[in-house]
Formats: sequence, structure tokens, C-alpha cells
Amino acid sequence: MTKETLPVSGLGRVVLGDGPGLLLAHGAGGGIDANYGAIMDVLAAEHTVVGPDFPGSGRTPRSGAPLTLDGLADALVGAAVEEGLETFAVSGFSLGAAVAVRAAARHPDRVTALVLTAGFAYPNPRFLLAARLWRDMLRRGALEELAGLLSLIGLSAPVVDALDEDELAAAVTTGAATVPPGTPEHVDLIISGVDVRGDLPGLAVPTLVISTTLDQLVTPPHHRQLADGIPGARYAEIATGHLPFLERPDEWAALIRDFLRQESSTAATASISTSWSA
Repeated sequence: MTKETLPVSGLGRVVLGDGPGLLLAHGAGGGIDANYGAIMDVLAAEHTVVGPDFPGSGRTPRSGAPLTLDGLADALVGAAVEEGLETFAVSGFSLGAAVAVRAAARHPDRVTALVLTAGFAYPNPRFLLAARLWRDMLRRGALEELAGLLSLIGLSAPVVDALDEDELAAAVTTGAATVPPGTPEHVDLIISGVDVRGDLPGLAVPTLVISTTLDQLVTPPHHRQLADGIPGARYAEIATGHLPFLERPDEWAALIRDFLRQESSTAATASISTSWSA
């Protein structure tokens, strides 16, 4: 797709900060506030941050049709452009990592860098089993049961083991009460619509893959597959479960900030060198 053929984005969004563009892509069953709220101030200190909510999350109404990876990627890019960003880095978490990869593949003239955290190119059988359980519990309305499952596999074992019975019960109750209405469509997309393995070799932007090494939902082999598949990708690790914004937000924010700061400096140096050689 070209810059002239972007669709109008229907995604509600938060816009903060000033500086180079940074587009955020959150995870399934999450939202911008839930997944990036803990680190938003750090990111917005050096960037114009555009954080769209997927359909059925946060500021965006639920979709009346199944979601597609292409459609979601285009809608995210469209949201950034509508906020005045011609080019931008993309930070994707979990499902958002696949959305970010597809956005870079479809809009290479706009995406300048990628940061992919707890991401996957496609769901392996173990992850598919978890996603199908997730979907089936949603269909049955078993939200407490679902929140219990996601507490066990979303948080790292050391964090869960450190909770007492009342704290764990409270976490489950809170999780059950805060499931976004669009989560069924998000999970359906994971099960039937995510496979970006073919996109990876063609990506030509600086990329950082952040592995959540204690992740029991999107396990580290998924993260390594992304890093190995993208030419020149850098790889970093955080000793956390699937939710770094809950377990290690400061460390996560610093990895994103420092990578983007370094890439911005490198790009500026290259631009000066090119102008001198001309």
C-alpha cells in the first residue's frame, strides 16, 4: 500500500508527548492504558506517542465483523497518520507484535523501527491450546475461571508464588471484571489469522525483540523465532512473565527508550554524513 491509499481509521486513541513518532500496538484482551499505561510517561518524554485501542478495547467500539491482521495494521498506521505523523517507530506487545510486523511489511515507507515484546510470528500448538481455552471460557461467560487461568500463565511463577491467598483472589476478581468486550475477536484473530513468518525476511528497519523469559503464555521460542527471522534484529531479555508492565515496567520502558534513542541518533548521524558527501 502507498501513503495515498490509507483507510480512515476508526480506532480511538491516546496521543501524548512531542518528538519523533511512536505508534503503540497492544495485546489481545488488553488496551493501551492496560498494556502501556505504566510506561507511557517515559515514552512520551521523547516521542509523540499515538496509542490506538483495538476494536472492543478502551476507546474503540467493538467490531461487528471478524478482525484481520491486514485491517488492524492499516487502521493503526492510519491512526498515526491522522495525528500528523508521516513516519514513526512501532512498539508492539504480544498480538501487537504481529500487528507491528504486518504494519512494517505493508507500509515500509512509514515505519522506521520496530520494538517487539513478548511477541510471536504465529501461535505454536501450545499457545493455540491456551488460546482455544481462552476463547471457550469467553464463550461460556466463565470470566472468573478465565482470569484464574490467565493469572497462572500470564504472570511469572515467582510473582504468583509470592502472593497470599487473598491477594491472588483479588487479582482474579479484578481480571474477571476488566475483560474488554472485544476480547473474543482478538483471540479469534490469534487462532485463525496470525502468521507473519513470510513478512520477517523482508523487513528492513532496525528491530529490537524483547523476550519475556519467564513467559508461560507466549513462550521464549516464539520471541527467538522473531529475532532469528528479521535481518539484523537485536535481542534483549527481561526476567518476567507475559506482563512486563506489571512485573518490570521500569526495565521494559528503559529498553524501548534506549533502543529508539540510539536508532534516532544513528539516523541523524547518517543524514549528516550524507549531506556532507553531497
